[in-house]
Amino acid sequence: MPEQSSGVGSTVPLLASRLVAPPPPEPVVLRPRLLRRLDSGTDGPVTLVRAPAGWGKTTLLAAWARAAASTPTWLSVETGDTATRLWSYLAAALGATDLPADRPDHLERLAAAVAGRDRPVVLVLDDLHRVTEPAALAGLEFLLRHAAQRLRLLVAARVDPALPLHRWRLRGELTEIDVDELAFSTDEVADLLTTHGVAVPPTSVPTLRERTGGWPAGLCLAALAARTAADPPAVVTGFGGEQPDIAGYLRDEVLAELPAADVDLLRRLAVTGTVCDDLVAALTGPAGGEGRLADLARSTGFLHPDGLRAGWYRCQPLLADLLRADLAKLPDGQLRELHSRAAGWYAEQGQPADALRHALAAGDWDHATDLLLVGWPELVPYDPEPAGPLPPAPPADRVARDPELALALAVDRARSADPSAADHLRAAVAAARELPAPRRDRLRWLVAALEVALARLAGDPTAVRAAAARLRTLAGPPANPVDARSGPAGAFRSGAAFRSGAGDPRSGAGDRADGHLVAGTADALADLSEGDLPGAGTAFDRLSAAARQAGRTRTELLCRSRAALAAAWHGRLREAEQGARETLGGPVTPADRSHAYLALAVVALYRDRPGEAEADLARADGPGHDPTVAAVAAFCRAELRRDPAAAQRALAGARHRLADHPRARALADRLLAAEADHCVARGDPATARELLEAAVPATASPELAVARARVEVHAGDPGAARRALPPWDAPDADRWPVPVRLDAGLLDALLARQAGDTRRVGRVVEQVLELAAADGHRRVLTRAVPGVRDVLAEHLDSGTAHWAFVTDLLGDGDPPGAGEPVRYGEGPGRGLDEPLTERELTILRYLQSILSNVEIASELSLSVNTVKTHVRNIYRKLDATRRREAVRRARELHLI
Repeated sequence: MPEQSSGVGSTVPLLASRLVAPPPPEPVVLRPRLLRRLDSGTDGPVTLVRAPAGWGKTTLLAAWARAAASTPTWLSVETGDTATRLWSYLAAALGATDLPADRPDHLERLAAAVAGRDRPVVLVLDDLHRVTEPAALAGLEFLLRHAAQRLRLLVAARVDPALPLHRWRLRGELTEIDVDELAFSTDEVADLLTTHGVAVPPTSVPTLRERTGGWPAGLCLAALAARTAADPPAVVTGFGGEQPDIAGYLRDEVLAELPAADVDLLRRLAVTGTVCDDLVAALTGPAGGEGRLADLARSTGFLHPDGLRAGWYRCQPLLADLLRADLAKLPDGQLRELHSRAAGWYAEQGQPADALRHALAAGDWDHATDLLLVGWPELVPYDPEPAGPLPPAPPADRVARDPELALALAVDRARSADPSAADHLRAAVAAARELPAPRRDRLRWLVAALEVALARLAGDPTAVRAAAARLRTLAGPPANPVDARSGPAGAFRSGAAFRSGAGDPRSGAGDRADGHLVAGTADALADLSEGDLPGAGTAFDRLSAAARQAGRTRTELLCRSRAALAAAWHGRLREAEQGARETLGGPVTPADRSHAYLALAVVALYRDRPGEAEADLARADGPGHDPTVAAVAAFCRAELRRDPAAAQRALAGARHRLADHPRARALADRLLAAEADHCVARGDPATARELLEAAVPATASPELAVARARVEVHAGDPGAARRALPPWDAPDADRWPVPVRLDAGLLDALLARQAGDTRRVGRVVEQVLELAAADGHRRVLTRAVPGVRDVLAEHLDSGTAHWAFVTDLLGDGDPPGAGEPVRYGEGPGRGLDEPLTERELTILRYLQSILSNVEIASELSLSVNTVKTHVRNIYRKLDATRRREAVRRARELHLI
């Protein structure tokens, strides 16, 4: 055990155990995406892993430390560490035990010692939130600032430490990993269960991920419980926050850290699950306090931002379970009052599904009935929407008097995919037989709409279309979608006006347009389920516009999220991104959120932003997808994997699940083409060729024809590639997905170059760049077949309208033989023998643009000859012979 002077005349022992990474718990799941994030983060000065207890901070850092190329310096911070104590340990960790912490120049000497190192030192500070003495944190910032870029901090803390994070963030020197990234994805949950020896059906994995929100501690407790259970799948699918181990952890590690007022606030907010400041005020009164939700989100990690809706948060399901169990202990009148307040608030905001759930829970039968009658088009549940415990059923005599109430309960039960929904539907139909004709006829509308929902929830596209057809028959010819029942959000607020004589909501005036909207949405969802992604996307575009005109926000968001996914898959990236972000800015359901994030993942993938794609893909995890959407997600995961064999297996599995969906032909072909690409990546073009030959019919799809040409290029047979490549610039090629057209265009250019047709190469490459730049496509250009990089470089030198775009592409690509990423402050290769002057650095920045020397001279108010002289000096100092090469070299050296 080393010893260090305490600075007060005594010798204080230093524990060696605090200077090594703790052993990770067994079994441990390695998470490559997070290990890569830490790798890239330590290229810069500061990486902060911030999350409350149970999110796996220490486990992640310890796993990374063991896998790192060079062992980092480790210090576990303990409660009560003073500045002197902390610096004693840091001196020992950094091998500077000859610098006692009680000397006034201790920090300067330590900074100088670190600055003198040959290579940067990576210092891991675990649990830095335990340091509360300002002098200690100020000294840490001083050390980083004066270590001559030879210190990399990797900090784990439960809350933001009192360091200049904002300053580092503005300068791009801070990498942040929080609970959103630490949360396990569905694939990682499956890996965790496997490492614990827990065998469950694949469908149980997304359910567990949804229930835990990806919380690592909760997942480990679930795995431990399932490992010793007689029925592991039942434990996994029924895992909840009321279970003793989970409840104890949440109370001791999460709630015990909070003030009593915050715990009470969280408990009241558990009534709704998702909250904003206005809803807090409705539930608790103005004293709820603006901004408290953001503070609770940061301090607990169990309130998460709800999509892109500013100020909205959702409670993690396990904590919500525990808090609702506490709520159940309140006097019945208090709980009903909370539900009644929530119902009124949601109704005022035009969110009838949530208003209905709380009206039923409050026992406000009149309000529940009115919500159904006025807002039924927005209440049709197309996908399961878990929303907490089911409200109790109304009294039998009330249902007999008002059958619409039974239908309201059936709608709410269907929303949670509860089997009793069909029973309540039958009860409503039976009770309606004695109603007068107008009410009985109106009930037929509502029953038909709910039958559409039940068929959809049962996963039967044929039954969905049959129910939608019945609803259309009742609706008759389409009418103007804007009518008496298609008003703004406030139309859902209450049925009091109708009961006072202003009109009877049971009359059904204006249902016709809504009937067609519901039927059309159901048909489009059936198209999507059967694999017709392009056809469904077109329908969703039209339906989204109609729903917006009719003021049906819920239907609009559903259609827009699916339209965004279809647009992303086709390669219309700007349209997809806009639609997905607009969706996430509204009151979305879990399914809408999942489709929107999957669309963003596809966009990020094609823009060659793998980290962003992985994050969005993790957020897209939900309770499950139909085979079409699951295939898109599988495609993204496979393209992000670094193991071609594993990627190929994943693609093959997704493709085989589409075998019974003839309308999914184009989607399956894209998967097969990607599968062939991964065969080639493994150095096996023969197997890739066999895969494509076995699948190609007499008339090949463009996806497979282009894939076949690409395989032949890899195999070194340009003649076979030319024969296989379809005319990508033909008029009908406009209907191809953009990534397929870009692939075909690049192959065309490459084959023309091999044939010596330079004029065609220039024309084709410019067309490809025009198409790619319009939506920001990069992946098909930076990760194309060998030779395309040279084609782009030659095209850059010959002149292009997309000079900056191509320069960035060539800078972002991975040239053959590329090794590890460039470390911060350490350019590859040798440094400059002669540094650039300030004026040369300024001109160098202009060389990135498409400006000529004459234009640069005009911008800088210099003579053209002066600019030319500076450019020649830049070329000489950078050992370059042309502009592109100088820019590339400067970027490698981090000069620009």
